[in-house]
Order: sequence, then structure tokens, then C-alpha cells
Amino acid sequence: MRIGLNCTPRLDTGTRAPLTQSRVTQIASWVLIGLGLGYVGLLLLLWGFQERVVFQPPVALAGGPTHGRRVDYTASDGVRLFSYVVGDCTSPRQVMLAFHGNADIARWLVPWAQTVVDRTNLCVVLAEYRGYDGLSGEPSYGASAQDALAALQFVHDSLGVTSDRLVFFGHSLGSAIAAELAATAQPRALVLQSPFTTAQDMARRMFVPGLNALWRLISRVHFDTVGRVKTLATPVSVVHGDRDLIIPAWMGKAVYNNAKQRGQLLIVHGAGHNDVPQVGAEAYWSWLAQATGLGSDATRSVEAGRQSAP
Repeated sequence: MRIGLNCTPRLDTGTRAPLTQSRVTQIASWVLIGLGLGYVGLLLLLWGFQERVVFQPPVALAGGPTHGRRVDYTASDGVRLFSYVVGDCTSPRQVMLAFHGNADIARWLVPWAQTVVDRTNLCVVLAEYRGYDGLSGEPSYGASAQDALAALQFVHDSLGVTSDRLVFFGHSLGSAIAAELAATAQPRALVLQSPFTTAQDMARRMFVPGLNALWRLISRVHFDTVGRVKTLATPVSVVHGDRDLIIPAWMGKAVYNNAKQRGQLLIVHGAGHNDVPQVGAEAYWSWLAQATGLGSDATRSVEAGRQSAP
């Protein structure tokens, strides 16, 4: 007797109930709630981690000799700091107090500072920030002002340099720190390399919808270089690469154009964010001499190629 097995699956002849309008509305509501919660979470992340985006100390740094003289001092809140002094600051020459960018360290700028000394006869003080190059503490917007002021205090007290002999220099993030310091302690000149306009303008480049409208609510970083230079009686000079993908050249031009006292403007053709001195070459060093008041026959605006201005 043969027994056959029917393996054909049974079809469910029943029909599903169609989605009702209320069901569709309910699903849409849950989707909107999920998107809203995700957006709020994103804003909370930006609020909590924005200073980690602005300040990015390099990790796993290799030690090594440097030709700069390290000097130690303490910020007003007790955090130990240091700077590198390059050149002779004891003579009555001008002194450049320089502030580096967010992913840089002062030690790496010593060769650049030595070239500044050789080219301009300035003495250079390279300030370091807390949390960088082995220093304790967490870098932040508020702490950057304390660290900059501590470096300035060292220059005044230990090197005996008066404000009329001081030039503030800043690259990238350091340009905003230098501008903030210049607003409280007027130097002889403010020299900015690849500066950004405001922290809010930089945040706009993240393309987060609604971030601009909510900026005042979530921001803890209030750098406003354009606002600072509008009020400074100090000459403001700017150099910027026209291929800068991190801080676009229009920001550097805007900082310069909004300065109450304009110094020298140099746009370096073909330069990005970190190679302006190399690409600008002689035009860069000529600009720096003019910007610090050490040159003659100054030109207000110079368009530079890879080797020199056309």
C-alpha cells in the first residue's frame, strides 16, 4: 500500500486588512518622533563634544631634541604650561608670540620660528596649550584664553617685553586665540595665517540642518575673529592659501576686509592649509616682514604664485 505525502503548501486564502488612515498616521508619527529624537541626540553630541572637535591634540608623540629653549610657567588656574623661545629676546628687538593650530604642537613649529628669526630678526615665543605635548589639563575655549594670557604674562614678566614690541601671530585655530588675546592686550601687530571668521561659520560647514539657528543654544565655543578685528586699533595682516579645503580663503579675506586697521594681505596661489610658507616662498617672507613692521615699501595686497608675486 503506497502512502503519498502532499508537500504542496496550503495557500492562505485570507486577505489582510488594508492600512487604515489612522494606522498610516500612527506610523508616520513614530517615524517623525524617531527622526526628532535622533536630531536631538545629534545636537547633544555636538554640544558635548564640540571642544574635542575644535581642539585635537596629536597623540603618541615621539620626543626628540629641539633647538628652541623650553620655558615653564603657570596659568592663573594652576595648570603648568610651557613655551619654546627661539632667538634672542633679551635685546630691544621685537618679539612674536605665536599660537599654533588645533592638531599641531609648538615643538613642531621650531624650524619655522628659526626661519622667522633668520629672516626678520624677531625673537619668537611658541606658546603651548594645556592637553598638548604631554601637558595636563583639558583644552577648551575658556582654557585657551587662560593659556594665551599666561604666555603673554611670561613674555612681559620674564622677558621684559612691552606691548609696543610685541607681535601676535596665529595659524588656523591659533589665529582666533591670537585675536582674542589682542582684544585684551593690544600688540604692535596682529598677524594671522589661514584664519577663520567665526566658530559659527566653521560649524555651518558641517551641514547639520538647523544648526545655525540653534547655535546660541548649543555653542560653548565663541571665537569671533571678525568681530574682534573690527574693534582693534592694531594693524591686522592676513595670509591664506587659495586651495585651503579646511578654512576657505574667503574667510581670510573677510577677516582682513573687516579689520579696523588693515595691514598686509597675501593670497598664495596653489597653497592649502598647512603649506602656505612653502608655496608662498619669498612672497610669504616678504609679507611677514611687512606685516610685522620690519619691511619697507609695503603693499596693501599681494597676489602670490608659487615662487613670488606676479
